[in-house]
Amino acid sequence: MQPTPAQEAALAEHCRHARYVWNLAVEQDSFWWPGRGSAPGFAERCRQLTEARAAHPWLAEGSVIVQQQALKDFAQAMANFFGGTHKRPTWRKRGRGEGFRIVAVKAEDVRRLSRHVGEVRVPKVGWVRFRWSWPVSAGVKSYRVTRDRAGRWHIAFAAIPQPVPAPGNGEVVGVDRGVVVSAVLSTGELLTVAPLRETEQARLRRLERRLARAKPGSARRVKVKAALARLKARRRDRRKDWVEKTSTDLARRFDVIAVEDLKVAAMTRSARGTAEKPGRGVRQKAGLNRGILAGGWGLLVTRLEDKAPGRVIRVDPAFTSQRCSACGVVDRRARESQARFRCRSCHHAGHADVNAARNIAHAAGHAVAAREGPRNTGPVHREPQPVLLIA
Repeated sequence: MQPTPAQEAALAEHCRHARYVWNLAVEQDSFWWPGRGSAPGFAERCRQLTEARAAHPWLAEGSVIVQQQALKDFAQAMANFFGGTHKRPTWRKRGRGEGFRIVAVKAEDVRRLSRHVGEVRVPKVGWVRFRWSWPVSAGVKSYRVTRDRAGRWHIAFAAIPQPVPAPGNGEVVGVDRGVVVSAVLSTGELLTVAPLRETEQARLRRLERRLARAKPGSARRVKVKAALARLKARRRDRRKDWVEKTSTDLARRFDVIAVEDLKVAAMTRSARGTAEKPGRGVRQKAGLNRGILAGGWGLLVTRLEDKAPGRVIRVDPAFTSQRCSACGVVDRRARESQARFRCRSCHHAGHADVNAARNIAHAAGHAVAAREGPRNTGPVHREPQPVLLIA
C-alpha cells in the first residue's frame, strides 16, 4: 500500500484499536477456567463493546467494523484452539502482527487507476492507493490490512484461489529438505533459497553490533532497529518468492509430491533449557535452527498442500538418509559427508540428498500403488481380499 502520512497515522490508529480490543478479550478470557462457566461469546462481547464505545469517546472515534472484526478474529482463534489446530491466542504487542480486517466490502469500494495502481476505500481513512500486483476477484467481500516490522503496509483481499491442475503424467517426485540445499528433488535437481549477498550479510552483522551497543529507548536504537527490520524483510521476501515459485512448479510438473513428515516446530525448538537444567550445544543448535527456518521447510509444504490438495504425501522420515536407493540396505556409515553417499553393499555412489529424495519418492510410490490409483482421483482397483481368495 502507498498511504500518505495522514492516512498512515489513521491506519496505525485502527491497528491500535484492534490490538486493544483483542487484548481485552484475552484478559477477559483468562478469568474463566473449567468449572466456572463459559466465557462471553462473540455476541456478548459486541454488546460490551457498544457500552465501552459509549463510555470512552476515544474508542468511539475509531471504526466499529475494525473493533468488531478483532473480536470476530479472537472468537475464531479460540475455536481453532479448542479444535486442536492452533495454540491459545495470546497478547498482541505493538509492532508485531499489526493489522485489521474490513468486511461488507462493495464493488465500488475498490477501483483501478492504472495498470499497476489501484485504490481501496478504508473506513474513516478514505481512498488509499496500493500496487495492483494481483487480479482482484469479483465479488470480494472483505480484505485485511497489515503492517510488517519494516514499516510496510500490505492489503490482502479474501479470495480462495483455484488449485493447480494435475498434469496427469503419473509421475511421483520426492522432496528432501536440507540446510545446505533447501530442497533436493528425486530427479537430481538442487533448489536453494537465494540468501543475502555478502555485502548485505556484512551490513546485517554491523547493524546487530550497533543494536547491542545502543541504549534502550534511545532514538539511535529505534533507527537501527528499523534498518535491521528492512534488511530482514528483504531476506524474508526472497524466501517467500522462492517458495511460491518452487511450489507452483512442482504442482504443475508432478502428479504426486512426497515430502518427509517432519515436525518443524519441534525441530527448531531452543536447546537453552532452564537455569536448573541448562542445555548443551546451545549455540550449535541455534545455528541449525536458523538454517532450517531460512530454508522455509514448513512454508514449502504448506503451499504445496494449498496448490496441490490431495496430491501431497507425507512419508515416515526414518532412515531416508541412511538407506541406499539402489539396493535398499540401511547403513549409517554409508553417508560419508554432508553431500556424499556411497553404499558399502552395492557400491552405489551419488549425492546424499538426492539419494534421500529417491527414498522418499519410493516410499510414496508404494503408498500410491497399493490400491492402484492416484490420491486426487481415488483408487481404481482394490487389493485382493483374503476372503475372496479363500472362496
